[in-house]
Amino acid sequence: MRIERNELFFLLREYLRNFLPRQKCVSDHTLKSYRESLNLFITYLAEQEKCSLYQITFDHITADSVERFLSWLKEERNCEATTMNQRLSVIRAFLKYCGSRRADIHALYLTWQSVPFRKKQKGLSIRHFSENALEAILKQPDPQKKKQHRDLFFMILLYDTGARDSEILGLHPADIVLNANAPYVILMGKGKKERTVPIMEKTKQHFLSYIKRFGLQESDSSTPLFYTEIHGERCQMSDDNAARIVDKYASLAKTTCDDVPKKVTPHMFRHSRAIHLYRKGVPLPLISEWLGHSNLETTLIYAYADTEMKREALDKAMQSNHPLYKQKLLSPKQSDDDSVRKACGLK
Repeated sequence: MRIERNELFFLLREYLRNFLPRQKCVSDHTLKSYRESLNLFITYLAEQEKCSLYQITFDHITADSVERFLSWLKEERNCEATTMNQRLSVIRAFLKYCGSRRADIHALYLTWQSVPFRKKQKGLSIRHFSENALEAILKQPDPQKKKQHRDLFFMILLYDTGARDSEILGLHPADIVLNANAPYVILMGKGKKERTVPIMEKTKQHFLSYIKRFGLQESDSSTPLFYTEIHGERCQMSDDNAARIVDKYASLAKTTCDDVPKKVTPHMFRHSRAIHLYRKGVPLPLISEWLGHSNLETTLIYAYADTEMKREALDKAMQSNHPLYKQKLLSPKQSDDDSVRKACGLK
């Protein structure tokens, strides 16, 4: 398939395969984020126009269509202003690049700029859940079932590390270090910044049980820790799959625990971990380092996120009745659209 016949996809390929990674030298995380946002936007346009992906051209990209896309993100995907603005920033950046390459497209870019960023809701409320809700969610998977065993360990590691879901999905078994005084995880954060985060002894035991069942080796630095098999190949689990896992068990937990929020996302595990640590008296600078924040001011939001934090700080030490301690251990063919995505770097 000759992408050059469609100017949009020709520029899309150049942008994702050359400009961003080679000229801008963006991180793998940033490149993945741009690819996902543009993929989502182009796919949305194709679905709205009821046509194949390759039939989408610059004529379909108008200020109106971008506005409708943002509304769709809010109404159909329950996205907040921060996520919508991130998607819009990516679209703007790509269209600005296109305008710099083609004079006729630059005129269109000026009209696309009229789409405003969404205003964030006022206030310092951080979406998180209580430890009671965490316990209810972690009770839902049945570790006797292989996939649910994986799901349980994924959520435990997500919470215990306070990591972004992309950081957890990017892990390999060798990134969890056990032969030390205290086990820890090596995370690769934004801007390719590496940091180490301690994990609880019980999380270590869950890890050992998990890799044994899934046939992984502690020293394996190439196989994704969390994977899905595609045509016999172990591929890194997607963000969408991670979101489905969390949503599935949170929905089940909601039927038995009113503390579980109506909508739970992987990132809420990170917020919840930070807030729970703060309530237990862990200093904000340490939480900032734990979360991989480059600026302490980013972490200060947790100090004002909930009036409950004004109470006396709890014991820093993790108690034996913490939800993570209560989890039982186990005894030991492609479409044309897919072709287009691969050809232009969307996949």
